[in-house]
Formats: sequence, C-alpha cells, structure tokens
Amino acid sequence: MGAGDWGACVCGDWVESGTFARLNSIRLSLLPKELISSLEGLPGFDAAAFEAVHESGRQVVSIRVNPGKVGEGGVEGNGAAALGFEGAVRVPWSNWGYYLPERPSFTMDPRFHAGAYYVQEASSMFLEVALRQAVDLSRPLRVLDLCAAPGGKSTLIESLLSRDSMLVSNEVIRNRVHILQENMTKWGAAGTFITSNDPKDFQRLENYFDVIVVDAPCSGSGLFRREPEAIGEWSLDNVRLCEQRQQRILADCWPALRQDGILIYSTCSYSKQEDEDILDWMMGDLQAEGLRLNVPEEWGIVETRGEKGGYGYRCYPHRLDGEGFFLACLRKVDGGTFTAPRKKSAPERLTRQEEERVRAMIRPDVEVSFFRHQEQINVLPESLLGELSLLQSACYLKRAGVPMGKLSAKELIPEHDLAVSTVISSALPVLNVSREQALQYLRKEEIAPGDAPLGWTLVVYEGWKLGWIKVLPRRSNNYYPKEWRILKR
Repeated sequence: MGAGDWGACVCGDWVESGTFARLNSIRLSLLPKELISSLEGLPGFDAAAFEAVHESGRQVVSIRVNPGKVGEGGVEGNGAAALGFEGAVRVPWSNWGYYLPERPSFTMDPRFHAGAYYVQEASSMFLEVALRQAVDLSRPLRVLDLCAAPGGKSTLIESLLSRDSMLVSNEVIRNRVHILQENMTKWGAAGTFITSNDPKDFQRLENYFDVIVVDAPCSGSGLFRREPEAIGEWSLDNVRLCEQRQQRILADCWPALRQDGILIYSTCSYSKQEDEDILDWMMGDLQAEGLRLNVPEEWGIVETRGEKGGYGYRCYPHRLDGEGFFLACLRKVDGGTFTAPRKKSAPERLTRQEEERVRAMIRPDVEVSFFRHQEQINVLPESLLGELSLLQSACYLKRAGVPMGKLSAKELIPEHDLAVSTVISSALPVLNVSREQALQYLRKEEIAPGDAPLGWTLVVYEGWKLGWIKVLPRRSNNYYPKEWRILKR
C-alpha cells in the first residue's frame, strides 16, 4: 500500500477554518446504526448518552500553552490566564492544556501566530500522561512521531522532552507536510527534525528510537461531534481497511524501536477493530508487552482490556469534556540496541569567521552548532549534531533544527523560522506594534517602521515575536511568509 492509499484523519489537532468555525450540529438519525451496534458491550459505552451528546451539537474548545515561550512559571500557575483567556480551566490530564469558556477568533489573535499556544482537542492531550508515566523524560531520548501532521502531538511531545533529546516529526503524505512544518516552526524548538518518509523507511535505523508515537490514520468516528461531514465517509468496510493499514504501519516501524523502547498507539476511532484488536495484534504478532497507566477515576477516561491482557484507554464525549480517543502503551521486549555506522558523512560546518557573524543572532545561554545545507545555515543543539548525519542517510529530511538564513557578503538574510524560535537572541532590534499593526503585518501589508533602526528588525506584539521586516529609509519591507498570511478582515 503506497502513500497515496493512506487515510488522513485529524486525530484531535485542529485550528480555525471554515469547517471548524461554523456551528456544527449532528442529528440523532445521522449516526450510523452499524456504529452504535458495533460499540454495544464495550467498556464505558452508553448508547443513549452517546447519542444524546452527539445530538446536542455542543462544542468543546481547548488550547495547550507553549511552555518554551510562556515559561514554566506562568504555565504552572495558569498559562491561559497569562495569555488573557479569561475563565480558562485546566484540562485535568495536561499540565499545559486549558478549556476555554467560548471560542475566540484564533485567526485574529497575533499570539496564536507567534506560537504562544496550540489549539488542540482535549482528549488527545492524554498522550502527556502516557509519556510521563511510561518514559523517563529526564534523560536524553530519541523520539519519532510517525504520523505527525498537523503537529499537535509533536508540539506536545517536544514540550516534555529534555534539552538534549531529539524529536523526529514524520508525515508520509506530502501535501500535509507543509502544515506540520508551519506548526513546528511556530512552536520554535531547535531540537526537532521534520521528515517525509514511509514507515518502512525507518527500518534503516534499526533499534534507534527510544519512543515511537503512532497516532494512526483511522476511520474517524471519534470526531463525529466535531466534524459531522465525516459521518458520510464511515463504514464497516472502511474500519476493516483502516485496521489492515494500522497493522502495516506498526509492523513497518517496529524494527526502528530499540529493546525496552516504548510505543504509544492512538486513534480517534471508537471501533474495537482499530483499538483493542490492534492492541491484541501487537502483543501477539509483535510480542509487545502492554503497560498499565495510573488514571484517576474522576477524569472519566475508561480503562479497557484486550483479550491478551493489554491495557487501553478510551475517551467518550458523554463521559468527559473531549472527543473520542483511544490510547495504549506498549514495551518492546525483544530487539537490541542501535549500532551507529563506522563511517558517516559529517555536516558542512561554518568557518570561524562565518560562525562569529551568526552567533550574535542566538541566545548566549544555549549550546548550539551551526551547519550549512546548500546555501542555508541552520542551528541545532550541540548534542544533536551527530544525529543529523544518521537521519540524512536514512530519511528524506525536510527540516533540521532551526533554519537561520543565508549569508551574503554584507549580512545574514534571516529566515522566518529564526524569528519565532526559542533560541533567537533577545538583543536584536525590535519594532513594538499594536494589535492593529500586528494584524496588518500578518496580512503581509506594509507597516510604518516608526523610529526603528535601518536593517532587519523583529516585529513584536506584547512581547511576542511575529517575524521580520527590513527597515528602509521612510518605509519597510514585510517578510512574513506569503503562504501563511491571514486573509480574514
């Protein structure tokens, strides 16, 4: 099955669009009878309550704050309140997730474009609990998010990892990589790589990853309340097709997980075939060990068991404030440890003079290395430079670390990625703007430079970096990415 045969399920990550911004309402008669009958007898399922919550059309709005930008202090208090979201309430299973009392216009919020937070469905934030309980997050880790677009789970994972850890965010469907790259760019972390590979390609990195997260393409029944148009695409035949696809994906990526490594599997489907049956298949065919999580009863998340004794966790919208979601944690008990090749090509380093020119753009308190890819200069945490060559040898790399820009004879022509990164220096020239000016900038319109110095300048709204302008005599050029500009007025 080729990449073109993959299903594309949002799986809990969403941003404002014409689809999600409109008022959604599902009528009872629209829910497939075959779905209801197939769920009878599953732990936590209540047909009457399930149908009623879908008929209500109620929408739950939730965000997850970026601790790399808001800062641990604010997040551990109330990060959403620090961003001005009045009445925000913490999502119980997330340190950084918040329910909002109503849906604001995220498109018209400059902080959203600056990467201050991510709009994510609350149930899918349960991944945070799985990672905290199944993985030693204090040590350096190699993590693969296999089906990463649009980026919700990748941004969540990155927030949990130690400074010396690396995250590979992969998306096989080429036309979805751009939204993954946009969201990871806004999140701003330097220790990330973006790839576009089929799962089997990662077999070239046998026993390499400590953790693999597979948020698998699925039949999408968990999204029916939020996306009623998905109902028409659901069928038992599609469930069976998704089950086969999920097995193929898991079997292909399994060799890349080291012995005692952790695989976290999730779907936004209620169907047993895509959830407990896949858990049984992994414990049988892959000889994985199921792991149990400690989940407080008051959360409303239902623990379920597979026939082989594995543990899964179900989220139902009639039991909690969130959509349909399933998650299971497994340990690889066979396999081995990764052996690096003796010979590997080293990345192209900068000359001492070139490095001195670009180092001033980076915070002095972070240990980084610079390398050149074609004409582009990138920056990576020092500890991850050796991983770059390995990934280049096995993967189709779309992005490595933070692209800084291109060096000309006179200056560094900076990339937008650098402007919104968490490693950029705080000593660079800035132009502080009002909300109206910020929206002008995000529409890629010219903004008045005021008394900003000539040259490259960061546009900043209430402390949040939005991107670059180049200040010229009596005017400025707007360098916000054209494909990201907002069109709404």
